[in-house]
Order: sequence, then C-alpha cells, then structure tokens
Amino acid sequence: MNEQTYFYAFLEPFSKELAYVARELENSIFTSPRTMLTHARNFTEAIVEKVILTEKISLNKHTTFMQQLGILDEHGILQSEVRDALHAVRLNGNRAAHDVRHFRFSEALFSWEALYIIVKWYIEVYGPINMNVPDYKDPHPKQHESYDMAELQVRLDKLERLLSASIEDMQSEGSAETAAAVDLERVRTGEIEQENHTPGLTTIRKISYQDAYIEIPYFLRDAFLLPQRFAKSERFLVRLGAEEQARIISELPADLEGLHTYVKRYNPSNDQTFFCRIEDLRRRRKKPPPPAYGKAR
Repeated sequence: MNEQTYFYAFLEPFSKELAYVARELENSIFTSPRTMLTHARNFTEAIVEKVILTEKISLNKHTTFMQQLGILDEHGILQSEVRDALHAVRLNGNRAAHDVRHFRFSEALFSWEALYIIVKWYIEVYGPINMNVPDYKDPHPKQHESYDMAELQVRLDKLERLLSASIEDMQSEGSAETAAAVDLERVRTGEIEQENHTPGLTTIRKISYQDAYIEIPYFLRDAFLLPQRFAKSERFLVRLGAEEQARIISELPADLEGLHTYVKRYNPSNDQTFFCRIEDLRRRRKKPPPPAYGKAR
C-alpha cells in the first residue's frame, strides 16, 4: 500500500505516530480482527492521555483507562457520541485481549467507525485550526499481498513505543507543539519510518559487527544459513552449525563480533567475512519470494 493511500494519512502533519499506528490498524482489519481490536484500544488510550496532558488534568499514574474516561466526562470534555465511541473501542479491545474466540471482520469495522468519531473530535478540538478531517470511508480488503499477523504485531509494537515516547515528550516539554517538533526530528533521523514497506520487509532486528549493522527484514527472520549461500564462509558455517550456533538467521547473536570463539581454529576475520556475506544475501533478496502455488492432486 502506497504511503498516501491509507485513510489517516491526513494526520501526518499533526502526529506521524498517530498516523502510522492508524495505518497499521487499517492494514489489520481484514488480516487479523483481533489484532485490530486490541491495538485500537491502545490507540484511543494514547489519544486520551494526550487530551489529559493538554487539559492539564492531574491524575494518579495508576488511574485506569475507564477511570480516565470518567474524569474527562466529569470535566465536561467528552461529547456523548465521543464518550460512547471511546467505551465501545475500550470494551471491544478488552474482549479481544482476553476472549479466545474467533473475531469477525464486522467487529473490527465497528471499532474502525468508532475510531473515526474519536479522531475527528480530537482533531477538531485539539488539532491545528486549518486541518480538515475527510468524510468517513469504509476500508476495503487489499487486493495485493498483505502482512501476516506476526509482522503486523511487530509493526504495531514498534509504532506504539514511539507513540508512548511522544506522550512522554508532551509531559516533559509541556506542549503539543514542542512534542510535534521532536516528532519531526524522529522522522529526519529515521527513528520513525517514512515509507510504508512492502509486506515482508519490516525490519525486525539488527545484526552488528563493530561499527556496522545490517537490518534483517521479516521475511528473512528464519532463513536457513545454508553454507553454499555464503561464499568464503562455507566451512565456518558448517562448523558453527555443528555447534548449533548458526543454523537460521534468528539464532544469530545481535553482535557477530566474537562468533568465531564458538569453534576452534577460526579468528575475527571469519566473523567479518560472514557479516559481509549476510549483507550480500539481504541485498540479493530485497523482496520476499512470491508464494508458490501447487496443483491439487
């Protein structure tokens, strides 16, 4: 999905963290309704925390989300429609987090509509005066390859950590404007990804050697380290495999420096060569291989 084709792209000038979390919620509606419901609750909880900070309401750090909504209601901050939408997303998120049953697309779509009511209110009351919220549109299943549930979880967890950091910025800096400036700095430095990667290309970890590092995409997370794929490191890999140290990518340590110490008669140059071969593999496989379809027999 292109960066500008998701519904909440209009939020980017105001808060890239909110925009990008909303983007992943949209991605998850028809892939994993449970994921969408649980993280939609987190999304609305972050909005409520931003409202509380903006309104300068002092709360105990142990105040629950439901109690926060009650306090905002007591202060006359919530319209009835917004209050009902917040409670709907909260309850649906709680059910999705604790109920083992299968959740339907219709349930995710119900929360998606409630999110629109919440976001529209938040932008109109607390957002930039010149920001217009577009009319609601139903999402549609993507016709191309979509993210699987595990990758969606990785993406949402990463973005929610950045969203939490933006709330901490508001707490320390005392204004949404300053927090927004920090937000732009995170984009500039690459901490917040500007591109919406193709499914399978989400970075799930980094492997380093001295001052260099390689970003490992999701589709390579469990790739087998077959010796024949790694020129000049074949024997090194065979020996490491015998010691159960290098069979698949996910088993490799975060830092390859010292990997040679697991086997005899090898030295740091072998660590460096192997690191370079991993980078070669990542470049050769920039995109996930297409799914293989076999004929029914």
